[in-house]
Amino acid sequence: MASTHHRPARVPASARRLLAPVVALFLLAPFVGEFLLGNLTAAELGLGVVLAPLYGCGALLVRETGRRYGGGWPAMVLLAAAYALMEEGPVDQLLWNDDYAGQDLLHGPSFVPGLGTGVELVQSVLALHTVWSICVPIALVEAWFPERARTPWLGRTGYAVTALVYVLGAGLVFWGNYADEHFMASPVQFATAGAVIAALVALAFRVRTWRAGPVAGTAPGPWAVGAAALLGTSAYWGPAVLVTGDAYEWVGVAVWSAVVVLGVRAVSRWSRQRGWGTRHVYALAAGALLTYVWTSFPVRPESGGSLTTDLVSNAVCAAVALAVLVRAGRAVSRFEGPAATGRQEGVAGVEVTGRQRLR
Repeated sequence: MASTHHRPARVPASARRLLAPVVALFLLAPFVGEFLLGNLTAAELGLGVVLAPLYGCGALLVRETGRRYGGGWPAMVLLAAAYALMEEGPVDQLLWNDDYAGQDLLHGPSFVPGLGTGVELVQSVLALHTVWSICVPIALVEAWFPERARTPWLGRTGYAVTALVYVLGAGLVFWGNYADEHFMASPVQFATAGAVIAALVALAFRVRTWRAGPVAGTAPGPWAVGAAALLGTSAYWGPAVLVTGDAYEWVGVAVWSAVVVLGVRAVSRWSRQRGWGTRHVYALAAGALLTYVWTSFPVRPESGGSLTTDLVSNAVCAAVALAVLVRAGRAVSRFEGPAATGRQEGVAGVEVTGRQRLR
């Protein structure tokens, strides 16, 4: 008698290769955004599963939209900023809740009564999610799979499913926060946030038509770029974590503004110079990630708990982050080689070549 037992169907290797960067980004975004930050410990993996559709699908939508519609990194940064305001505004309402998780994060020296929120809080939200939750994971996964760094990873169906899961994940987080906090922002606050988010999205689609010209000179090496990213992000986020007094709040606002202005200016220039490539984008992300690695240790998780558990979790997350950096760094180095020559994407949205001569 013939056996009726069937082995489970195996996913073809080609399909696994196609899905690998999608799965990697889906998992890396919540890992960096919550666990490496120090907000959650390894003991709270269940909550990470709940947050993954919001973070992971949000990062995928930002990345796929930027790559699919030709905006590249300028568009992705703007979309990541829209994601940041969406998550902490309409979704979990942190921007307006003066008793979020039992803490009043609003009424510091930079509180603006007309907006119902604080300048420092808005800046923190933009930094945390634009840079670390979205752009850093995208850059690292693109470095991990450099041969597919500039092409869409999802078809139309996959894009639509990702958008649907993101909406469901956002709805779940909204419902969970409301059930815990019993807080609802005013219609004016929702409308204001919605208008700003819509403007950022519109600008992201507009920016793809802007192309700055090349700049004479050679871009700094990846190590120098990574060191600059580490120093710049540490200069902002380190004191923000270590200095908790109200007297520092406006100083922190000024530091954030200076780091953003100087960082955007430097990267815009470097990315339009000869030699800029995917390794440099990886180096920017690596420097920012290392800032999270060291600043996670003084950060206490929102749930409190044992200090030992917190420190062990931080150490484990740091080890995972370093492993990701090593793996992605090796992949992009093998792909580009010691002196990349083909066309590489500049962060400012222009094309530069490894041996291009600029007049």
